[in-house]
Amino acid sequence: MADLELSQQILDRAALAGAAVPADLAARLVAYLELLRRWNRTINLTALPLEPATDEAIDRLIVEPIVAAAHLRPGDHLVIDIGSGGGSPAIPMKLAAPSSQFVLVEAKTRKAAFLRAAVQELQLAGVTIENCRAEEFAARHAPVHMADVLTLRAVRVDEMMEATVVALLKPAGRFFWFGGPIEGPSTFGARPVESRHQTLLPGVGITVVNILGGSI
Repeated sequence: MADLELSQQILDRAALAGAAVPADLAARLVAYLELLRRWNRTINLTALPLEPATDEAIDRLIVEPIVAAAHLRPGDHLVIDIGSGGGSPAIPMKLAAPSSQFVLVEAKTRKAAFLRAAVQELQLAGVTIENCRAEEFAARHAPVHMADVLTLRAVRVDEMMEATVVALLKPAGRFFWFGGPIEGPSTFGARPVESRHQTLLPGVGITVVNILGGSI
């Protein structure tokens, strides 16, 4: 698929979700998808079809992060993405919100290598790659609550992950879960929790969880 066609596909899918994407951002998102497609031929970065990219792939990899970036607040200086894998949602969010700092935590060495290559090729400033497990990263920085926002996709939210989220977030920090509504009781270390699930397109949604009070 030509770059112009892919760019138009991104614009069309974003518009269906109520998101406006400037042309220059669309071009950078195309560059990210092309890089992801090349690396995905040899490393399993995503199971979503990229050759060519389907509407579902665009919705999950691009539209969700773009909408999430619009939820960032002016005071959200640091975003930590857990299990970054193929770079979504973190890299599209960074492209849409260049002033925020991002830390991408990825345990698998080959996927971390892709993330470093993407940061270099896309010339992303203010992005750090951490090649370790999320709980190891949290333990290394404990007891410092450092993140304004923590993002997570395709990782089960169990008690250990809830503890990691709470350990890394600042008071009134927010947790963006890329998937369906969080099912069942979620205690987040017995902290007060408010959550709101936003459905964007069929099968596409974001749950924004406010851990310690404050507005969502």
